[in-house]
Amino acid sequence: MTSLMNTYARLPVAFVRGEGALLYDEAGTAYLDALSGIAVCSLGHAHPRLAQALCDQANTLLHTSNLYEIPLQQQLGELLCQRAGMDKVFFCNSGAEANETAIKLARRWGHTRGIHQPKIIVMDNSFHGRTLSTLSATGNAKVQAGFTPLVEGFVRVPFDDLDAVAALSNDPNIVAILVEPIQGEGGVHIPADDYLPGLRHLCDTNQWLLMLDEVQTGMGRTGQLFAFQHAKIQPDVMTLAKALGNGVPIGACLAAGQAAEVLVPGSHGTTFGGNPLACRAALEVVHILLQENWPQKVAERGEHLLSAFQQRLGHLAHVRQIRGRGLMIGIELSAPCGSLVQRALHEKQLLINVTRDNVVRLLPPFVLTEPQQQRLVDDVCQLIETFTP
Repeated sequence: MTSLMNTYARLPVAFVRGEGALLYDEAGTAYLDALSGIAVCSLGHAHPRLAQALCDQANTLLHTSNLYEIPLQQQLGELLCQRAGMDKVFFCNSGAEANETAIKLARRWGHTRGIHQPKIIVMDNSFHGRTLSTLSATGNAKVQAGFTPLVEGFVRVPFDDLDAVAALSNDPNIVAILVEPIQGEGGVHIPADDYLPGLRHLCDTNQWLLMLDEVQTGMGRTGQLFAFQHAKIQPDVMTLAKALGNGVPIGACLAAGQAAEVLVPGSHGTTFGGNPLACRAALEVVHILLQENWPQKVAERGEHLLSAFQQRLGHLAHVRQIRGRGLMIGIELSAPCGSLVQRALHEKQLLINVTRDNVVRLLPPFVLTEPQQQRLVDDVCQLIETFTP
């Protein structure tokens, strides 16, 4: 009997400590973490610099309120805006809250332009969160089941289809596009190289906001600090969370140009968002990523892993496709393969994930050692080689 609501089919293991890319259970058994808490702990577990920063801040000040100035929040905001080419930022507690902020910003921006029924273009197969509006924006009927009526104001089109977006140009109520640069929960789907530039052009032509959900792709995961930098474009709005705090809950919604001026006192807020503890953690994370050149290292390690998987698995009949950018890798099989999660846990002491029923998703910490990288390749390949569809 448990006091927890039955919202997760939890695996029968409890971790009590971590170090780098390893997690240890109650019996002291070590597991290789190839999931990073779902793209959160990119710098691994118990990172010494982050641990020290958190201890220092916990001994100084945890929380005040956004009714007062928070210097650490200002420092973090300036650093993120500088690196992303954005103007202003709102801090919150999660990716869903960051996307809620973007949705509210787009709607309010539409109202200021006299659009009283604003619509946002979203994509099939997308995932933006589990709050009611982000759930409504999400392109997955399975996670929406049982929560109708959904929030109105979203127009859905296929991902990586510029023509489908262009066909909406005559709708006067469209105000924005909300899109992931790479669909993570949707199965690690990487669009064509011209997709984000094409969306940027359509937004410029139609006076729409281009809003990028970088909750999973941001903070170095794809081999650039932000995934949009691969496409050499500039969004109007970008959302971050997950790896921003390396496990300390924090989200951010960044905006540029006119979009940065939409939210004003009284229009949006948060109790905990951007408090001193969360901002101190995120500042340390960003400093480590930049000072140690992690995005470049991620790009190199990702190419190595992708090549290794393609060489070992590419010829198998039940492997449909191997996709990846940086340390965000999806191996699509020809049949549902959720059983591999249990097998990996019990047979290999390895943490992996399966999304969209048949895609093995790997989101390992950046700090994998070379032996750990090789172990990851060997273990995952052995699991897939012996998988029976």
